[in-house]
Amino acid sequence: MMQSAISKHGLRPGLANPAAALSTCFSTSYTGIIAFMAVATEGSFARAGERLGIGRSAVCRNVQKLEAQLSTRLFLRTTRSTHLTREGERFFEHCNRGVAHFAEAMNDMQALRQGPPHGLLRISAPVDFGRKVVAPLLSRFAEAYPDIAVDLMLNDRPADFVGDQIDVAFRGGRIEDSSIIAKPLMTLRMVLCASRAYAEQRGLPATLEALGEHDCINFRHAGGSVSEWEFKIDGRVRKYLPAARLTFNDADLVLQAMLDGRGIAQMAEYQVRGHLARNALAVALPQHRPEDRAHYICYLCRQHLPARIRVFIDFMTEQIRALDPDEAGGYGAVGNPNPLRKLAA
Repeated sequence: MMQSAISKHGLRPGLANPAAALSTCFSTSYTGIIAFMAVATEGSFARAGERLGIGRSAVCRNVQKLEAQLSTRLFLRTTRSTHLTREGERFFEHCNRGVAHFAEAMNDMQALRQGPPHGLLRISAPVDFGRKVVAPLLSRFAEAYPDIAVDLMLNDRPADFVGDQIDVAFRGGRIEDSSIIAKPLMTLRMVLCASRAYAEQRGLPATLEALGEHDCINFRHAGGSVSEWEFKIDGRVRKYLPAARLTFNDADLVLQAMLDGRGIAQMAEYQVRGHLARNALAVALPQHRPEDRAHYICYLCRQHLPARIRVFIDFMTEQIRALDPDEAGGYGAVGNPNPLRKLAA
């Protein structure tokens, strides 16, 4: 449609790139068209200059250049009046449709920023966090914002905002990419634990070195690497990669194997919180628990966020922070006492 309209008005039919076509069309006439539309609307070169914030003579020069480019007289001018020629009326009719389209495009962009939230929202989240935390909140979000369609993609790899056209991503751990805005949602605590049955049969390690005497369960990341366990020894972070009898690339399988009494695993607290509260798991080496990290909601730019992205960030921030019982003094949520602290004492 764009190409046929351009060809109709004298541009090369083979010019397939709309941007190039517009550049060719407006390279010498854009300011002239603006001046022409202002004069035609205001009925005066002087009033057109006032509307555009330029002098009357500049308006005249721009219109004259446009007339020379078109080889067409657009106005009949006398000392007392300015009127469109028949050719000018025809040109105004075509230009006015274009102005209406531009105005519609501007209004549409402003509506995305300021109007009622609507449109498609593409979300990326790690598999386990997405299943256990993000997905359960989406039905409530859909009820609050029925005009927003959500496309949730679960992937343990870092989100490719540009390549996958991601609007918002959830990440855990440490964010090292300075181009990403990362807003903390809840504390990411790692806890080493085993089932009560395993603890009664094999006992729990009293030191880091004693881990070698136990059956360990590892988690393999999407990129292929095995997750190292972290501990805090004498104020320093120490990483440890146990020789595991079982390794899975799915956190639910790691958890199930641990609940079945197959060994010890280090997992994020949100993954095991319910089992800790039911006393199904026992905590090991609580004195060497690593420093807390965080779960984040990430996006690319603070400015000019469309309404659909802004309300999603606000909604998820409030809802997820409310899930973290220890954040009354941190990110602001209040909840029940942390079962991990009770069991680890």
